[in-house]
Amino acid sequence: MIVYNLACDQEHEFEGWFSSQEDFQGQTSSGLLSCPTCGSKNITKRLSAPYVNTASPKQGKTQIQKKETALAGVDLQNLHNKFIDYVVKNTEDVGVKFPEEARKIYYGESDNRSIRGEASGEAMKELQEEGIEVYALPTGPVTPDKLN
Repeated sequence: MIVYNLACDQEHEFEGWFSSQEDFQGQTSSGLLSCPTCGSKNITKRLSAPYVNTASPKQGKTQIQKKETALAGVDLQNLHNKFIDYVVKNTEDVGVKFPEEARKIYYGESDNRSIRGEASGEAMKELQEEGIEVYALPTGPVTPDKLN
C-alpha cells in the first residue's frame, strides 16, 4: 500500500491510498480520481515521503494490529446537512471579504469570532501559509435567505 499527499487545481489537499504507482497513474488517467472537496479531476502529487506498507507477518513474533475507523449504516447526506446547518448557525457570513476578515481576526485587529465566506484556492493557501487556520467546506452553505 502506498500513501500519497495529493492536491487538486483548487489547492484542496488530501491523502490517497494506492496499491502501486501504476494504480495511482491508472486511476488518474482514467478520471477515477477526484478531489473529495470540490470534485476536480485535475489531481497532482505533493512532495511527501510516501508510506509504503512492506511489513509481512513474522512467525513467533507478536504483531500490533492496526485498527481503522469504518463507517456503515450512516445517512451521510443527513450528517452532511447537519454539519452545514451547524456551520451556518454558528458562524458569521462575511462573503467575499473572508480573507481580509480572517487576517484581521488573526492579527487582533477585529473581534475574535467564527466566520465563513468566499475565498479562492490561492487565497486559502496564502492564509494557511500565514498560520491562519482555514478550512474549505465540501459545498458552500446555502443560507435560508438564498434559497429559491
